[in-house]
Amino acid sequence: MAMKKLPIGIQSFSKMIEGGFVYLDKTELIYKLANTEACYFLSRPRRFGKSLTLSTLHEYFNGRKDLFVGTKMEQLEQKWDKYPVLHFDFNASSYKTVDDVISRISFMLSEYEDEYGRNPNASTNSERFQSLVTTIAKKTGKKVVILVDEYDKPLINNILDEDLKDEMRKEMKPFYGVLKTCDTQIKMAFVTGVTKFSKVSLFSDVNNMTDISNMLDYSTICGATEREIRDQLDGFVQNMADANHITKDQCYKELKYWYEGFHFSEDSEDVYNPFGLMKALLEKKFKEYWFESGTPTFLVQVIKKRGMKISDLDCVKRTASQLSKIDNFNDDPVPLLFQSGYLTIKGYDPVLKRYTLTMPNKEIGEAFPTFILNYNFPKTDGGDFDITNFIEDVLLGNIDGFMKRLSALLADSSYEIVGDAEKYFQNVFYLIFKLLGFYAEVERNTSDGRMDAVVKTPQYIYVFEFKLDKPAQEALDQINSKDYPLPFSVDGRTLYKVGVSFSSETRKVAEWVKE
Repeated sequence: MAMKKLPIGIQSFSKMIEGGFVYLDKTELIYKLANTEACYFLSRPRRFGKSLTLSTLHEYFNGRKDLFVGTKMEQLEQKWDKYPVLHFDFNASSYKTVDDVISRISFMLSEYEDEYGRNPNASTNSERFQSLVTTIAKKTGKKVVILVDEYDKPLINNILDEDLKDEMRKEMKPFYGVLKTCDTQIKMAFVTGVTKFSKVSLFSDVNNMTDISNMLDYSTICGATEREIRDQLDGFVQNMADANHITKDQCYKELKYWYEGFHFSEDSEDVYNPFGLMKALLEKKFKEYWFESGTPTFLVQVIKKRGMKISDLDCVKRTASQLSKIDNFNDDPVPLLFQSGYLTIKGYDPVLKRYTLTMPNKEIGEAFPTFILNYNFPKTDGGDFDITNFIEDVLLGNIDGFMKRLSALLADSSYEIVGDAEKYFQNVFYLIFKLLGFYAEVERNTSDGRMDAVVKTPQYIYVFEFKLDKPAQEALDQINSKDYPLPFSVDGRTLYKVGVSFSSETRKVAEWVKE
């Protein structure tokens, strides 16, 4: 039997089924949601399957039994009643002004008004929406299903413009208030987006909305699980393994390392990024597909504006309430990074009721630091920053080449953290050694005073000590006086001790010495 096709970017459930694409069956969870007559909200990163989830709900409520043959829904549903569905998709505009928001909502409403009629006395979009729901319920004798895809697109597109966001919120708030006003005429409402703006700012009138974003029961409603991959994509994994001259088990391990690691509740199973996974299986290469599909420029701008210590992203701790909304992202970018998919839950302290978050996998852990470097440093040699040049120097034992390259990078730097040169150098070195850590073993300094950095390759061991506005020799002397190299004394590899001095005035490498 011929293998089905990989669904790269397919957001329509009917197209996926009728087109012979692989469908990772989420219909058991869809059925559970659809039969509770409630208003739901779901936050997930971009390209994670939110639109497909809504499309599946749409076809279910359209009574399309033929599309669900072979899925769990086929056994669960017996009635297949059909309900009127209002499906609003905010993806189709760039939203540069408030008028763009008004026009998009008006256009979507008019499509349904052409079918069911428009109330001439309804002037605003919220009045038209309320009238439309009431009219449909009366004409059909059925409650209405309301689906909203990417509700926050207008706000995300203007996330750094507070005044414009406030204007847009004022326009959108009464529109979403209809979900409460017409509660008795609504069978189900489902709103999706990347981020969670607080109910006070946008959904204050919708106090009947249930947020399932971090509920364990729905933690796998979007994305792919290990079991789903092995059940439905095993042949594609074998093909990828063959193309890369590795075993299938090794291929599974690499896919997990690159694309898994997302957790949306403290006890949830691992979830794969579906877009990165499917693209990797299609092209049979391990690459940063999801990251490259959308540039997180605004996130880097927020991090830079906040003056964050980048190494903090390795282990961030926040409470559930702190992660639940992004309204104050200028003060704390972590909730925005979490909801956007650049951080994920890795642990939970039930006593303190606090989550531990880190970057989810190699794709994010390698691509995000590289992007920060490229964003904050000018292009060199006609191209983006390339970590491979640093890696080559380290692998070949060329410490002078490594330091000269770093000096050149810092000399041309446009990255400024006003008044804190130490944090500036910490961020630069963290990013460099974070990326080196994917190719060599890297240890970084901790609060107990260990050496600043150790890099281990198959042939070399490097012990680094950094000083700000002090001689490089002082850093080297500290390495020797504190016997930092002692743990490696019986190691057969060549050992380099490197003392580095930075200047807070010039924000450059002042000098370095080595032994």
